[in-house]
Amino acid sequence: MKKVFEQNNKTEVEQEKKEIRLNKYLSNSGLCSRREADKYITAGLVKVNNKVVTELGTKINIRDIIMYKNKIIKSEKLVYIIMNKPKDTITSNSDEFDRRTVIDLLRNKVNQRIYPIGRLDRNTTGVLLLTNDGDLTKELTHPKYRRRKIYHVFVNKNVSKEDLLKLTKGVELDDGIMHFDAMSYVSGAKKNELGVEIHSGKNRIIRRMFEKLGYELVKLDRVYFSGLTKKGLKRGRWRYLNEKEIVMLKRFKTN
Repeated sequence: MKKVFEQNNKTEVEQEKKEIRLNKYLSNSGLCSRREADKYITAGLVKVNNKVVTELGTKINIRDIIMYKNKIIKSEKLVYIIMNKPKDTITSNSDEFDRRTVIDLLRNKVNQRIYPIGRLDRNTTGVLLLTNDGDLTKELTHPKYRRRKIYHVFVNKNVSKEDLLKLTKGVELDDGIMHFDAMSYVSGAKKNELGVEIHSGKNRIIRRMFEKLGYELVKLDRVYFSGLTKKGLKRGRWRYLNEKEIVMLKRFKTN
């Protein structure tokens, strides 16, 4: 019994000695990325044990009380989830009209506070990542990293080869000239089914590009995102990423 007590006591002491950089702690909480955390710290928005800390590189003990804008922030275990998003589901943590969200599909099944990476329209289906990793979220959504996204697109009529060329060269929208990185007809299907690759994360970008040329988007399914597919996941189902997948996401900036 004495030995067990000594071991437990030693474990508690070791835990108390553990230190972590303040910006990493904030990022692990899901509040922001580490770069954003540095901005919050230098702006005097972060307190450690009720004292404002503005020095970058500050290390804290895991038992310290951390506050952002006078609200206690708790660091959580980082989790990474892939979901095959179903139709009629909002890509958000909540909805003012009480419509179903992707978080509702995880309710009471995931302890951490997670959020979707990027956004899929309500009726767009397919690969969606969710996490509480602020750094990874920023990297996956920032256009400079050119994270590959591939969609299976259905439009209301056959797409001409001429329009295929226009969509890859670029069409002018209200917010600038946009183009698909690659696109092709789906093998064995009608000419109204296409595979589209794009890295832009602009709102409703695929829908707007086809509408510009007179096509109506009927169905949109994301089949690939940054090295991940929905293989083995039925619509509406999800799973945790394995270690290999997490390493791949963090290592390659051009997947």
